Amino acid sequence: MAKPPPFDPGIQDGTSGTAPYDDARLYASATDAATERLARKKATCPRERPASNERTFNATVHGLRGIAAMLVFLAHMLGGVGEHIYAEVPGYLRLTLAPWNFGRWGVWLFFVISGFVILPSVLRYSPSEFALRRLLRLYPLFLAFSLVFILTNALTNAYPALNDWRTIIPALLMINLVTQTEQLTPNAWSLSYEVVFYTLCCLIVHAGLRTGNRTITLLLCVISLAFVWRYPAMAFFLGGIAVRLLHERRAWPPERLRPWLEIGTFGCCLVLASVRHYTFGHEDLRDVRTYGLFLSTIAYFYMAIGPASLSSRILANRATAYLGTVSYSLYMCHPYTYFALRALFVQAGLFTANWVGSMALFLGCTIPLTLLFTQGVYRSLERYPYRRFFHERIFHK
Repeated sequence: MAKPPPFDPGIQDGTSGTAPYDDARLYASATDAATERLARKKATCPRERPASNERTFNATVHGLRGIAAMLVFLAHMLGGVGEHIYAEVPGYLRLTLAPWNFGRWGVWLFFVISGFVILPSVLRYSPSEFALRRLLRLYPLFLAFSLVFILTNALTNAYPALNDWRTIIPALLMINLVTQTEQLTPNAWSLSYEVVFYTLCCLIVHAGLRTGNRTITLLLCVISLAFVWRYPAMAFFLGGIAVRLLHERRAWPPERLRPWLEIGTFGCCLVLASVRHYTFGHEDLRDVRTYGLFLSTIAYFYMAIGPASLSSRILANRATAYLGTVSYSLYMCHPYTYFALRALFVQAGLFTANWVGSMALFLGCTIPLTLLFTQGVYRSLERYPYRRFFHERIFHK
């Protein structure tokens, strides 16, 4: 077969050319050339892509993440001052006990949120990419504060038991739940729970849905149940997964009942979380209120993230969106500003018998300084490593 004659541009307007015009060949050639030019442009000028969680981003979940971090922050300030400064002042303790207890509820809300947001990630990415993304998302900040704690504790010997390498190494590897040892930097204990959940969730999805190995899947499920039995707080992750599955299926109660159910479930959370301190250890399981708080937390979260919920309207503002963005940095760094300012106030004699005025001054100094510190930590230790490697934002808004 003879080769077709070369393309004559004049054929397009009928002014010249005698050979047939092959539209398909021309289109393919032009498309290939354009694709090649675009690829060269992207290679030489990489641009930041939107976050990979674009399709699953939920502004209400994001705002609740920020509220949870602030609750824990406020609980540590109120409770820490009560425990170390005003332990003999009944008026202070009576007034701050309920907010102190309720602030700790933020940790359990964090766990539910993790269960909700992690499932799409393990479905989207391979195990290796999922692990890398989690590593660069969490570990640089965690490692920095862990090293600060290790160095400070080595110099001061404030916690002698934590100067042992048999505690330090498992803590840095985040396997201290397995080795039954302590975590180091304040608040990092919850990260150990998170890492176990990430690992088991990723492996179960990979074994069950990708490889179809029923034996390994069953074994991993048994291991997961063993962890939940040993550490009952991990049940909150499962609650978050259950909410995700319901959310994907748009299984909502009747619209007229949603506001009342949302108010009612949050009211249960507020009352139950305020009356006592929960660790969700085995000793707590003997108290029926523990089960009530667990169920009401999951139910409230389910109602809060629903369409046109009351929570979504309340949280639709820049302040909560910002707190959601920096929530992990705020959660990890606030103990250091709090400890430093508390020590400074003690040394300067600023905690006086007028505890109302003293606490107003303390909160007025600690909150803005912590938020300023949080911004620097977020930009340098949380956002920069992730964006540098993946060329995309952590969150898409």
